[in-house]
Amino acid sequence: MNKATTPKPHTKLHNIVPFFLLSGLLVISTGCSSPEPRPDTETESSEPVTIEKAEPAAKPDKQIRVKAVYPRQYTVKKGDTLWDIASLFLQDPWYWPEIWQKNPQLKNPHLIFPGDVLTLVYVNGQPQIMVNGEQHKAVEQASGDMPVKKLSPSIRATSLSASIPSIPGDAIRQFLSKPRVVTKEELNNAPRIIGSDERHLILATGSRVYIRGELDKERVRFSIFKPGDKLVDPETGDVLGYEAKYSGNVRITNYDDPATGDITFAEREILIGDRLLPEDKSKLVNLFFPHAPDTQIDGQVISLYDALFGVAQYQIVVINKGERDGVEVGHVLATFTQGEVVRDRFDKRRSKPVKLPNERSGLIMVFKTFDRVSYALTLESSRVIHKLDYVHTPKF
Repeated sequence: MNKATTPKPHTKLHNIVPFFLLSGLLVISTGCSSPEPRPDTETESSEPVTIEKAEPAAKPDKQIRVKAVYPRQYTVKKGDTLWDIASLFLQDPWYWPEIWQKNPQLKNPHLIFPGDVLTLVYVNGQPQIMVNGEQHKAVEQASGDMPVKKLSPSIRATSLSASIPSIPGDAIRQFLSKPRVVTKEELNNAPRIIGSDERHLILATGSRVYIRGELDKERVRFSIFKPGDKLVDPETGDVLGYEAKYSGNVRITNYDDPATGDITFAEREILIGDRLLPEDKSKLVNLFFPHAPDTQIDGQVISLYDALFGVAQYQIVVINKGERDGVEVGHVLATFTQGEVVRDRFDKRRSKPVKLPNERSGLIMVFKTFDRVSYALTLESSRVIHKLDYVHTPKF
């Protein structure tokens, strides 16, 4: 058995912090054997901690690129997100799951809490992120002749809701259950608002409205939508669906013809002619883990949500790839602005137009999927992202 390469004397190692999930609380068992104090500030790394295990792991399929300068240790703060933290350590933040030390005792091993100390180490030549001194455990397991430390556990309980989000929640919360993609028949046959009690043309919260169309009398609450864009595949010309843009909610009080309802919430102006659809009862995903697709996905932006010219960070785009194409919630895709077609006026022998290369413009993360289209949040944008821009599985 190979001996482990122990860390240099100046390397700070903390005691192992196993995690347990108990009765809705995160219970953390910590050692009491004089741990080093946590750093108050970040320190840049020049010589990473190296740990060699007795049996080298198989070479990973993905090349994880660590930033040239990254913090030796980082203390998680309130307001951080997983994406922000991953960006401190990695050139490609979507590979965070590849380096995060997953704890099998947790139902969700990605949870990180304010106050946790993260350390980047190398195990068998591959980068890994340890939390609260888990690298100490790795060192002890790597060497058979190292003494076994006896730890007396203490308990610290932390509410699961206190964990940091993977992306800014405010940037996406309003979109989680709102976007709909429907067929033309579904939109045309949906019940519609035909008037209000005070003859208002623009309606808001508290307005009483009158509705015609076939309502499900087993339901009391409906969502209000206005017809949006026709979603067309730019490559084939096929109609992939129709956007139904969410406007608010209505509560039905009478099912006569016309039916009567009261608007209980208005996100945007509600107009006579807007349509009603049943509330979306599907389970919402509140915690996202951005990751690159395992297969190559090539598509285009076919719509900009609530934008005319272009979008930037934390705005929404629609792409022409969906569940049937293998797109999943959390998939990260790179966006590329189409290169212009120009003519080289200095080379008289070449009269044909020349297309300039497509330039990368940002990163988007899918948060809602349908059969043939998906909605994605812009995580990063180095330039404006336009309709018909290309999207691809990220590459180095």
